Amino acid sequence: MKIIPGFRRRHYLAGVGIFLVTAALIVGMAGCVVNDNGYTPSQNLEIQNWYDLDAVRNNLNGNHILLNDLDSTTPGYAELASPTANGGTGWQPIGTQDNPFTGTFDGQGYEIRDLYINRPDEYFVGLFGYIYDAGIIKDIGVLNVTVTGCGSVGGLAGGNLGTVSNSYSSGSVNGNLYVGGLVGINDLTVSNSYSTGSVNGNLYVGGLVGVNYLTVSNSYSTGSVDGFSWVGGLVGWNSGTIDNCCSTGSVTAEYNVVGGLAGENDFDGTVTNSYSTGNVAGSENNNGGLVGWNRGTLDSSYATGSVTGDWYVGGLVGENDDYATIDDSYSTGSVTGNVSVGGLVGNNDGTVSNSFWDTQTSGQGSSDGGTGKTTAQMKDFDTFDGVGWDISAVASSSTRNTGYVWNIVDDTTYPFLSWQP
Repeated sequence: MKIIPGFRRRHYLAGVGIFLVTAALIVGMAGCVVNDNGYTPSQNLEIQNWYDLDAVRNNLNGNHILLNDLDSTTPGYAELASPTANGGTGWQPIGTQDNPFTGTFDGQGYEIRDLYINRPDEYFVGLFGYIYDAGIIKDIGVLNVTVTGCGSVGGLAGGNLGTVSNSYSSGSVNGNLYVGGLVGINDLTVSNSYSTGSVNGNLYVGGLVGVNYLTVSNSYSTGSVDGFSWVGGLVGWNSGTIDNCCSTGSVTAEYNVVGGLAGENDFDGTVTNSYSTGNVAGSENNNGGLVGWNRGTLDSSYATGSVTGDWYVGGLVGENDDYATIDDSYSTGSVTGNVSVGGLVGNNDGTVSNSFWDTQTSGQGSSDGGTGKTTAQMKDFDTFDGVGWDISAVASSSTRNTGYVWNIVDDTTYPFLSWQP
């Protein structure tokens, strides 16, 4: 993973403390300023229209609540968030690197609809541009968005170094680098959130998050994702934790490193208790039903979508790198390629343990790691219990024994995660 231009990771420069104090003073004084629309911003805003929402940028460390839905019929839309607003660039994202959002925005379950942004030369593009450590965005939906940026682009936020929870997006998000349906780059927490829109980009493109450095949990994506390299149904590139997540949309890459859940799971990355069902297609190497290129830890996860590529193509993982591990996982999707093609793993230089693939549905009798089983064996409780999986047999697919990671209806279903719907 290359260093991201203009994005401060969690290792900040010595002067940041001074910056934060100065920024807080500036933000505090903003409450005395009357904006262009005649509104005098208060520290804590009750948002009822687009003018109120726009005033949040004058109170970046305030506590703000949304009192109703906003859409194209709400006052202020034409001037602030429409295709003709701001000379055709649409909405101006709230918060920048130099002046980030550090407050709280509580959507209270309401939705912001019809947001339009067309800023193809800009970084940190979304409803919010840049959320800093103390920043919290929660309980908000952004629907029918049309968002275009250059780098760090998301329907809700371009860059998140704060907390995003219980939030969702739909529509279309487009960019060049670090593009996600909800968040472009996440360097803290995204939880209990989802995206259903289409996502298009070049490098590091994900259905929910483009790049994840820390935590994405209890979240999902369902939209189609298309890019050039490092493309994933949920996350394009991961060096943090992905836990209790899933993706179901199709994922395509013009070149390589493409996965149903994550394009690449890097050295420090962990994928656990997650799954993908979407079809995966890449024209070159490192194509996997769950992860295209695994360089970290993959545990208790599965993939069911078809996978096509040229070389290093696997039903679960395209390439499992040195020191990388795959444990207690499986795949069932059809796998097609030319060189180093496996039912579970295309090329393995790491460790694969207690993991399986369906030899019948995959069309592959071999894999560079893992154990091939027939469909009947893949639905047999004993196959998994016999190697120590944390699994319980349940009476039906609608029944859950959440005391175990895995559940299975013996002789009827493949294993499924006890948390999943």
